[in-house]
Amino acid sequence: MSESPGIFDRSLLRARRRRARALGAETFLLDHVAGDLAERLSVVKRHFALAADIGSPGRSVQDKIRVQHLADHIVAISDDAGVSAVVIADEEALPLADGSLDLAVSALALHHVNDLPGALVQIRRALKPDGLFLAALLGGETLMELRQAFTQAEAEIEGGVSPHVAPFADLRDLGALLQRAGFALPVADVDRLTVRYENVFALMRDLRRMGATNSLIARRRSPLRRATLLRMTEVYAQRFSDPDGRVRATFEVVWLSGWAPHESQQQPLKPGSARTRLADALRTAELPAGEKAGG
Repeated sequence: MSESPGIFDRSLLRARRRRARALGAETFLLDHVAGDLAERLSVVKRHFALAADIGSPGRSVQDKIRVQHLADHIVAISDDAGVSAVVIADEEALPLADGSLDLAVSALALHHVNDLPGALVQIRRALKPDGLFLAALLGGETLMELRQAFTQAEAEIEGGVSPHVAPFADLRDLGALLQRAGFALPVADVDRLTVRYENVFALMRDLRRMGATNSLIARRRSPLRRATLLRMTEVYAQRFSDPDGRVRATFEVVWLSGWAPHESQQQPLKPGSARTRLADALRTAELPAGEKAGG
């Protein structure tokens, strides 16, 4: 596997999650996503004998699957020993045998993987033919308000900017990655949540308790200047507050699903195999190539 460029400091990410547990983890977003994941699985008319939960923080996903009997057995895989993982491993080097899983799920974890294309290929290979992959990742609009407020404040006060919010991928890019990884019937859709806070400091407290503060390798290493922080809060309140004074924060959740290829799956028609002309379907006249309508 080729070495991918480093974006996230994975050891720092684990430390952030340990700190979040010590502070008292804030799980509202994870619980919401776990509930949606279980609901999506419940409508799939398929029996899953062995499932793997790949990297999801906490136990919300595993508990939902067990309580609702969505799989006979589920194995947790994480590089964070604090989440009671059955298998301690990095999502970028999964210790899974080819064709060993009926189901692979992941909630709010894979957007922090440095080599996401490689991780998706490993997951697809680990699935049995016609096995299902279902995951939720944070998308590109997540915390857009905080990103814009920091950018404006640093540009005004310090004459330059540094990254404070991770560059999450957008829906189109993630859908393309599923195809590149070899999944059949790939689907990507998005769910946007708007959470309101008393002020931006309440948002930042929640981010610390979610283990979601800055873990970028290219993050700023020197302390943030007080003037910059205060200006950021002013910008945030001016641009992203409601009439009651509370501020908004966007969390964009991108859902990915795909199947390991199997001959029983619906296949696209071969070129030239259509039995109905497009012109007939559109109830219009078919013109020879190069001829203009009304000519």
